Amino acid sequence: MLSRTAVQEHNNKDTEYWVFGYGSLIWKPPPVYEERTPGFIKGHVRRFWQHSTDHRGTVESPGRVVTLIPVEEWKLMEDYHDHKDGITWGVAYKINEKDVEKIKEYLDYREKCGYTIHYADVYQLGHDEPIVKNAVVYIATTKNESYIGPASLESMALQIHQSVGPSGPNNEYLFNLASALRELAPDAHDIILNVNAQYYVSRASD
Repeated sequence: MLSRTAVQEHNNKDTEYWVFGYGSLIWKPPPVYEERTPGFIKGHVRRFWQHSTDHRGTVESPGRVVTLIPVEEWKLMEDYHDHKDGITWGVAYKINEKDVEKIKEYLDYREKCGYTIHYADVYQLGHDEPIVKNAVVYIATTKNESYIGPASLESMALQIHQSVGPSGPNNEYLFNLASALRELAPDAHDIILNVNAQYYVSRASD
């Protein structure tokens, strides 16, 4: 995956502009786009390890939202376990050339709380070659100031239950993401579905 250091090179290439969403972009897309294509990227896992003080929480009561963790980095963490699929499902959006600058500005603001631009190839089942090359992906790395890291399913479910931000309740984010993932890849193994299940277990015991 390319980092932001490759942005200028990427922008100078005569290529289509695609954005890959793996969190709220799945169900709340950019305001304008030409094409929506489900797919997955390789080499990362999706985790609820990023604090949200601008959308799904506040400074006083941060929410939790997802980011991507490189598998090689994840292997060094206590959270590491067998990852059956080894892929992260999401949606790629093709942006018309005339809208690229507007969408960049929109996404830079929307993803301002710790997320930076990276690039990844997007695949679909049954295809050895990527269907989209060098799609833009906003990732909050483990080095950003809002990275919170691993916690138990119970702890994450409680924090998500208690947090509300300018974009709405944190649990709405969880429910929308879980629902979208079931639709995109019903047979995929994703920790988000475990968090969603734990949320309902925790609330039932209140």
